[in-house]
Amino acid sequence: MRAYLGIGSNIGDMAAMLDRAVAGLAATPGIDVVARSADYRTPPWGKTDQPWFLNGAVAVDTALDPHGLLDACLGVEHALGRIREERWGPRVIDVDVLAYEGATVDDARLVLPHRHVRERAFVLVPLAEIAPDLVIGGERVADALAKLDRTGIKRV
Repeated sequence: MRAYLGIGSNIGDMAAMLDRAVAGLAATPGIDVVARSADYRTPPWGKTDQPWFLNGAVAVDTALDPHGLLDACLGVEHALGRIREERWGPRVIDVDVLAYEGATVDDARLVLPHRHVRERAFVLVPLAEIAPDLVIGGERVADALAKLDRTGIKRV
């Protein structure tokens, strides 16, 4: 199945960390990375008193079910030194499952599609680069993005 992931970092060598995350995903059995957006410098969202982020999006074909894909993403984060200390706080790496083709999930571990994806320009800008016609919550990614403020988001 095709799934879409968001990647981000705002600590250390952010570009290298995104590269390492994509490499970690590609090295995971059952995951084939099929597309990656450019990296985008984006302002922090939610908790705004922290460094700016570098964000991107990745499309994968996967044999893993949605929870297996989540576990793989968490494994990549752990391998790269992610420690969850503060909600929406600084992070060395973040790998989020945004959407999984044909799946709707809503449980304690995972909500798909991601509950905030259509509200966050920092997610939609890179996602629209690789999947503008992807429909999430009944709306095309490109159409959802057209409604959002993209101030400060710059391709790097």
